[in-house]
Amino acid sequence: MAKGLRKGLTSYGDAGFSLFLRKAFIKAAGYSDDALDRPIIGITDTASDFNPCHGNAPQLIEAVRRGVMLSGGLPMAFPTISIHESFAHPTSMYLRNLMAMDTEEMVRAQPMDAVVLIGGCDKTLPAQIMGAASAGIPAIVVPVGPMVVGHHRGEVLGACTDCRRLWGQHRAGKIDEAEIEVISGRLAPSVGTCMVMGTASTMACMIEAMGLSLPYSAAIPAPHAERLRSGEASGRAAVEMARRGGPAPKALLTAGSLRNAMTVLQAIGGSTNGLVHLAAIAGRVGLKVDLEEFDEIGRRVPVLVDLKPSGDHYMEHLHHAGGVPRLLQELEPHLDLDAPTVLGGTLADYLKLAEEVPGQTVIRPRSAPLKETGGMAVLRGNLCPGGAVIKHAAATASLLQHTGRAVVFDSVEDMTNRVDDPDLEVSAEDVLVLRNAGPKGAPGMPEAGYLPIPRKLAQQGVKDMVRISDARMSGTAFGTIVLHITPESAVGGPLALVRTGDRIALDVERRRLDLLVDEAELARRAAEVVPPRPAPKRGYAKLFHDTVLQADQGCDFDFLAGEDEE
Repeated sequence: MAKGLRKGLTSYGDAGFSLFLRKAFIKAAGYSDDALDRPIIGITDTASDFNPCHGNAPQLIEAVRRGVMLSGGLPMAFPTISIHESFAHPTSMYLRNLMAMDTEEMVRAQPMDAVVLIGGCDKTLPAQIMGAASAGIPAIVVPVGPMVVGHHRGEVLGACTDCRRLWGQHRAGKIDEAEIEVISGRLAPSVGTCMVMGTASTMACMIEAMGLSLPYSAAIPAPHAERLRSGEASGRAAVEMARRGGPAPKALLTAGSLRNAMTVLQAIGGSTNGLVHLAAIAGRVGLKVDLEEFDEIGRRVPVLVDLKPSGDHYMEHLHHAGGVPRLLQELEPHLDLDAPTVLGGTLADYLKLAEEVPGQTVIRPRSAPLKETGGMAVLRGNLCPGGAVIKHAAATASLLQHTGRAVVFDSVEDMTNRVDDPDLEVSAEDVLVLRNAGPKGAPGMPEAGYLPIPRKLAQQGVKDMVRISDARMSGTAFGTIVLHITPESAVGGPLALVRTGDRIALDVERRRLDLLVDEAELARRAAEVVPPRPAPKRGYAKLFHDTVLQADQGCDFDFLAGEDEE
């Protein structure tokens, strides 16, 4: 197999000329023949002025370069799409598959023997792994790392769980305009991803547990020198992977490593988004995430990490408590320790590196968990025959078994326009329903599942209600919220049949979500359902609409799922 500059030669009909021309042009950058004969390590550059979470990417690239060169390789950084959760219209999830395609094709198109994937917010890490898994060359992940915490009036703050909590207080009239503006400058005090157990932190922890990144890489704060040293070590590891010829992501993404990821996802009280991304990653190598298996893991694996939104602490505290290796030690009976890693050994090697930190309370022992069961449950019922998820670790216990009257919003726009209307007929016992917010319906399955408490109820002191949708929500969010209802309403799912005034029953212990309307009436309503909006006719919007899969399959494009037949 060709290596280095000889890989993937441009097609001119003369291989010798192709290599000659490639060398001639790259020498314009000042490279010597000695440099060009070394293993080439690609480094993805996801820096962007629109992505403050990746603000340390240039420094990380230099650290990775240093590691590559110290090990005798040739580092070659190249740009890809960069996605920031707050700067992506209509939603970052809409662009995740585009970034995955970009990553895959740039890795394929350019000569490299291994690739270092630098990402973080918020769909970038799953997009990169999806692309690298399909491209098929050795890859190692370097997360940009979480922010450090902020402070306001003596209180520790973190984006974005505290963003939502304090914004809720502002909506309720308890924080005025001047103070909320001051708070906005203190919630995100450094570069890096959200410092709570949001999607970025969740993915970083799962990626480390799957052996796709180095030990401790998930939780080191973005501004810390240790983050740069981890980048340098990852550059060194990439050169060794290039010389060994592996492992490529497909060799690391096994049934055992996927179970390990699901186990960690439950134990950290992680983001519901993590399950969607894991399904997409698994699909790229011909595997499937079994929702029933995930739920069963959650019944026996407790939440051990005391981090917001399920607990009280932040990512830097997880790092100082021993990080993912220490967590893996506590989870040892539930893990496949023979799962392979980028270092060429097994996950058991990561556990051996764990630091014992006296007196820390962030990573709980199995004998004294934060929650007796895992962070998430999978629901079934006549409203979600393909499944739905609830992060019950961050929900109100008294609402986990609840029957209420439906208050239906037909779209995100409809919700935005009516949820704060003083004339909206709604009470705290009702169930807020949002539909047409799934992969096709929105489009892009936005993080609109965290329906705001109607203002008039918030002003009365209501902090939580049962809320259900075919949308997603941020991993930083909290509340009694059912998400990812499958199939979505826009493709004829039962959510499309709900009407305001219907009764809906949620029973998390029994794993049920049901619409209490008889089958004959539902059949009558089904005949009257009208598609929410016309299908797009051009561009990426058409590609997305026509090929995106449902949440239980990871919302990948149908033509990208599965192994490459070439």
